[in-house]
Amino acid sequence: MNLLRASVVATLCLAATVASAQGATMSVEERLQKLEAEQTAMKQQQAELQRQLAERDARIRQLEGQVQQGGAASAAATAGLAQPQAAAAPAQTVATTATGAAAEAAVAAPSAATSEVADKTAFTPKVETWGVYDPGTGFVVGKSSFGELDISAYGMVRYMSQHDGDQKFTDHLGNERTVDPRDDIFSHRVMVFLKGWMGSPKLIYNITLWTVNTTDQDAIFANVGYQFSKQFSLYAGLTGNPGSRSLNGSHPYWLGHDRVLADEFFRPYFGSGIYAVGEALPGLWYSATVSNNNSSLGVKASQLDRKYSYGATLWWMPSTHEFGPRGGYGDWEWHDELATRFGVSAFKSPEQSFRGESGKPDNTTLRFADSLNVFETGALAAGVTIDEVDYQVVAMDAGMKYRGVFLQAEYYQRWLNNFVADGLLPVGEVKDNGFYVQASFFPIKQKLELYGITSQIYGDEDAGYSESSEYGVGMNWYPYPTRNHRLNVQLLDVNKSPVSSTFGYYTGGQDGWTLASSFSVFF
Repeated sequence: MNLLRASVVATLCLAATVASAQGATMSVEERLQKLEAEQTAMKQQQAELQRQLAERDARIRQLEGQVQQGGAASAAATAGLAQPQAAAAPAQTVATTATGAAAEAAVAAPSAATSEVADKTAFTPKVETWGVYDPGTGFVVGKSSFGELDISAYGMVRYMSQHDGDQKFTDHLGNERTVDPRDDIFSHRVMVFLKGWMGSPKLIYNITLWTVNTTDQDAIFANVGYQFSKQFSLYAGLTGNPGSRSLNGSHPYWLGHDRVLADEFFRPYFGSGIYAVGEALPGLWYSATVSNNNSSLGVKASQLDRKYSYGATLWWMPSTHEFGPRGGYGDWEWHDELATRFGVSAFKSPEQSFRGESGKPDNTTLRFADSLNVFETGALAAGVTIDEVDYQVVAMDAGMKYRGVFLQAEYYQRWLNNFVADGLLPVGEVKDNGFYVQASFFPIKQKLELYGITSQIYGDEDAGYSESSEYGVGMNWYPYPTRNHRLNVQLLDVNKSPVSSTFGYYTGGQDGWTLASSFSVFF
């Protein structure tokens, strides 16, 4: 797969070259000329609107005059004018009255049309929630003075083929284990959102029907929030625990349909709790979360202890105060001005194994750098089972968008410590770090997007772990003038995957390549 790795490097270099070339071609003088041209066009549009308003005012005055003339003719007929004139007057009155009614209808038509459009337009919160599962715009189901109900949905079908030479790997203790590659087609992920407001547009709700068929997981959950202002909104429900850029509301606007290797290994999951979001200063946003644990999916209240998980993220968009819809990856919107984003996140959670009657751990979110579940017997020391551990992660990200070019990197540091186990452990803490880089550009504007990715993960050498990596190239084809519907094709070269899940692209210990293709719709 050396050719694939060379292709990734070439793609990343090409994206950076295109960005610098495009930045060099648009001088300050050219930008000034562009703004002046736009200003001239706006002035012309304003003059045309003023002319149309003047014509409409003149027409209304003319019709009002005709109505007054018709009334005068009727009065004259009543005073004893000749019979033919008297007979003609009512006809004239009817005609002018009809003309006046037509004029009134013409004047009222724009407001009626506007009202009809408003009734059919789905409600969008005044403040972006930046939640992990924000719905799309959707369609209106019902609306009244008491509230609104809209429906939104996301669906994705995926083909994936994973490959490994001998389908075996060796863990950090020297034990030989099996790699389990897949080759399947699935209706992978489906989400249906019922959203809107009740009582006040500030009091919003979102009910989500969520399923991942590849893991046979189903859930229904609700989020309720009150948007006090753009500076502060408070929500309760299921949300992404801060600790990774991808858990900050960007889904489904990623380059691939699922996360890259480093993100999938280090990131937190989805917790049930409360969270606050706001824009502290122009372009400077924050989010803070208190949740029950790292992952609430499939966990019953009776399994939880009395410890909470805490996290926060801060992101700054200095140049344009935005980074596209949802802060998504890729520059489908085609920024004419350089957009930049810098973020930092932190999350800490005391984790339990959640063992069932079979003795196997239900908590599968945390893995060591050799892909073994932290709570699996023998994962850190032979014959020893860990039942509790503290998980902490800090992440820093930076990204830019300009004229279809996108570049982003994120660095992670993860700590696993305060182990509670039934035997002696060789170390009291496992400390891993790593990063990813993603870059993309549009050879065909808002139609064809090409991208390259790489992940580098450095396991704790003192604990006996080694390095893992991936290199990948991919493409997105947008058949319609929206980024909501797309075809994705991606080829990955994976080296010793520390991630093992049927949810994403990776299986534990894999040393080979993966081909994935998927199509998604979102409204």
